[in-house]
Amino acid sequence: KGSAPYVDGQGMLVSEYGSQGIMLRGISWNLEANVDDLDKKVKIGHLSDLKPNTFNIILGIDAAKQLGVVVGDKVNILIPQGSYTPAGTLPRMRQFNVAGIFEIGMYEYDSGMALMNLEDAQKFLQMNDAVSGVRVKINDFFLAPTVAEKLSNKLSKLGVFYVSDWTRKHANFFSAVQMEKRVMFIILMLIIAVAAFNIVSTLVMAVTDKRSDIAILRTYGATPKSILYIFIIQGSLIGIIGTATGVFLGVATALNIQTIVPFIEHLFNVQFLSKDIYYISEVPSKLLLSDVNAIASISILLSVVATIYPSIKASNASPAESLKHD
Repeated sequence: KGSAPYVDGQGMLVSEYGSQGIMLRGISWNLEANVDDLDKKVKIGHLSDLKPNTFNIILGIDAAKQLGVVVGDKVNILIPQGSYTPAGTLPRMRQFNVAGIFEIGMYEYDSGMALMNLEDAQKFLQMNDAVSGVRVKINDFFLAPTVAEKLSNKLSKLGVFYVSDWTRKHANFFSAVQMEKRVMFIILMLIIAVAAFNIVSTLVMAVTDKRSDIAILRTYGATPKSILYIFIIQGSLIGIIGTATGVFLGVATALNIQTIVPFIEHLFNVQFLSKDIYYISEVPSKLLLSDVNAIASISILLSVVATIYPSIKASNASPAESLKHD
């Protein structure tokens, strides 16, 4: 679907207020749109400011805050590729202009990356016309592992090439997310089970409270089967209404989570996800109908099962015994 070359390097970013390690990424701003929407992540300035020979850089928002710099300031970048002098090898240093600020939402990039023009990066890192790699965008990103394997097989015949994809680069992160999803599903099932026990206790108390009413119905000709159905329907309705309410509130929250969370954070001056711990600054949400259907079905099923014991107890109650005590 698209491709764009890039140059990677490591350096030290120095300002008047401090210094920190930084990952340098040289890009061609007019080709970058072929592989991502990075320009939309630039909060101040534009990717088009990264023109050749301007030696402009665009910093991550957290890196800019830590170094106390704003757009228009000048910073120095030191890299280990040194210059040879009579005094020995000295780190290579150059002054850059801060032309913009970007915010991707991942702490790893917002605090430790600086974007610059591809040609400027090649000159600064002394790479001539070489690049570190080429990023490729495909139509279906779930096919990335398959495409990467095919590319690797073809490029291996031409020399030593390393092909990677997003599933390999962030494998540990996605494995952790998958594990958390499974654990959350188990916890949710336990919560539903507790709710089912509440239905059992509610119906048992209802049976105890309605002993005389059940006895009167039996004396008027109601069969044990009809009494059984009455309490099964009552318990099922409790489960269905509760499940429907929960699904409605859950879906509404999931669809509006990116509005709700910032509002609560601003209202109570708290932060749910600290970027330096969780690597992300916002709570993404994707509604899966399969998950909604599975949870709703299990909830209703457990609600119906929970009605069986108290319903059987009600249907087996002796009218004579119930009326004798009342």
